[in-house]
Amino acid sequence: MIRLLTVILLAGFLAVSLSACGKKGDPKPPTENSQYPRNYPSTK
Repeated sequence: MIRLLTVILLAGFLAVSLSACGKKGDPKPPTENSQYPRNYPSTK
């Protein structure tokens, strides 16, 4: 019984910790005055 409870708790902990590493949202495009991409060396 204790072994089963330990396995379930470990599986739950692993699932929660891995779900925190997922995609947070859609990527946002760069704004008009973005410095990237730029040519190297920069002339500023």
